[in-house]
Amino acid sequence: MKRVQLIFAVLLVYHLSPAVAQETLVLAVGDWPPYLSDTLPHQGTAARIIREAFAVEGYRVRFEFLPWARAYKETGAGKYDGTAVWLKTPEREKAFYYSDPVVLEEHVFFHLKSIPFDWKGVEDLKGLSMGGLIGFSYGKALDEALTSGTLTMDRIGSDKQNFGKLLMGRIQVYPQERHVGYHVLNDSFPPAQVRLITHHPKLLMTQFSYLLMPGNTKRSKELIEIFNRGLRRVKEGGNSDVPVAPIPYQR
Repeated sequence: MKRVQLIFAVLLVYHLSPAVAQETLVLAVGDWPPYLSDTLPHQGTAARIIREAFAVEGYRVRFEFLPWARAYKETGAGKYDGTAVWLKTPEREKAFYYSDPVVLEEHVFFHLKSIPFDWKGVEDLKGLSMGGLIGFSYGKALDEALTSGTLTMDRIGSDKQNFGKLLMGRIQVYPQERHVGYHVLNDSFPPAQVRLITHHPKLLMTQFSYLLMPGNTKRSKELIEIFNRGLRRVKEGGNSDVPVAPIPYQR
């Protein structure tokens, strides 16, 4: 409890002290509840982690909610200070600085209970109609199979649309982070429809996701170092109400 109080005491000092100039950073993010959403308390779990990590270092954060592909592209072009949260890929590592891990993601395949589905490797997905999100990475193995044409994916702009297609039988499987998937289902569909959907117990991937900042400026490198320092301070503060990685968000 003392550690929790210490963190908020630090936040209060930064807020009240006229000697500390609080610069506001603008981060482009996509809608991805429960981690990121303009309609959730603190704008989601990941948003809260990022905001508090910067706050203990004297920075404010404003989140701009955009389509994922646009958030990534415009941040890379320098319009925003950073973007969150993203998995690591070789392409992204060439263009951005990565923070320390922010969220631990657990991705699974969602499917209708009425349709038998089992898989052990990517090769078992061949011939299945699969939904996906524009601009998303689904891990090295699946990404490579999609790039090579071994597998195909019908990508659209939102989880709600993908789950709607799943319910209508227009796709057979939809890969998504487990907590995100059930949040969207429970928030967007009636209970009777939610009960029609389940997920396969085998994980597609378990990976960390990160805050990214453009890799072509010295300022970005400095801000990533500042964020990492603040993130360590939040973790060390022991605030159990802020589930920073490697502890996954629990529904």
